[in-house]
Amino acid sequence: MAPENTSSREIVITREYNAPRELVWEAMTNPKHVVNWWGPRGFKSTIETMDLREGGEWKHVMVGPDGTKYPNHSVFKKIVKPEMIQFTHGGRREGGPGVGFEATWSFEALAPDRTRVTARMVFPTAEQRDFVVKEFGAIEGGKQTLERLGEHLARALCEPFVISREFAAPRDLVWQAWTERDRLMHWFGPKGVPLTKANLDFRPGGTFHYCMQTPDGKEMWGKFEYREIEPPKRILLINYFSDSAGGVTRHPFAAQWPLRMLSESIFTEQAGKTTITFKWLPLDATDEELKTFEAGRGSMTQGWAGTFEQLAAYLAKA
Repeated sequence: MAPENTSSREIVITREYNAPRELVWEAMTNPKHVVNWWGPRGFKSTIETMDLREGGEWKHVMVGPDGTKYPNHSVFKKIVKPEMIQFTHGGRREGGPGVGFEATWSFEALAPDRTRVTARMVFPTAEQRDFVVKEFGAIEGGKQTLERLGEHLARALCEPFVISREFAAPRDLVWQAWTERDRLMHWFGPKGVPLTKANLDFRPGGTFHYCMQTPDGKEMWGKFEYREIEPPKRILLINYFSDSAGGVTRHPFAAQWPLRMLSESIFTEQAGKTTITFKWLPLDATDEELKTFEAGRGSMTQGWAGTFEQLAAYLAKA
């Protein structure tokens, strides 16, 4: 008998990571890791239990950006470490109707340091599948959850570059300087490499596409992709070298520099002064890219110190 075609009542989301399968498995099955990335952007999760064995239960509550709670209960049915996990799942918005499905996580080792994760959810009916897509944004939420897993893996694979600087300016002004196009044009970038063009769409999912001019007159493009924004406290984004069309390109002077970087800026205020703590690390990087990043910590310190000096000078006049 031919297997049933379940395509009309399933959701399948796949993502690849430059990380060993054992590490990806650990990140997806150890509650100490899972609590740091599980759920769409803006969500936080608390885990009551995650008993990873056949017949074991996984109980957790997701809390949305507006404070709404989403209780979830799963039962693990089959576990083949580190290849596959099957479980039944039930979840709901607090006070709302419940939705159930059968889930399978598959872990495929594409290379010693590269893993493909496939999350497959099969619903009892196509109508229930369509309901969670419309009501809960299940497809986009699943994609964001696996994006957040990638960010967690990046932190596990590499110590971030961190630099902090205190500015004699209130946080609201510093935030504006960091997030408004006309203000960015005055200070952003390495010393001697001014911005000449910029297009800013400052929102989660938006971008900052800019062009800098090197001392010899050449154009050097870059781009931000904003992932999380918490005014006026925190910004999480992906940044990379780009071209005039907005594509992803390699570092013009270092071919093995990481293709994409995960950047987090944290803004704290005390006594009318603002401290920016900037964290930077490679995202989904190869071994060679990680080595290049490690070797470049000194130049990163020098470059960002110069950029912060330009910001300080701008804020003193703003």
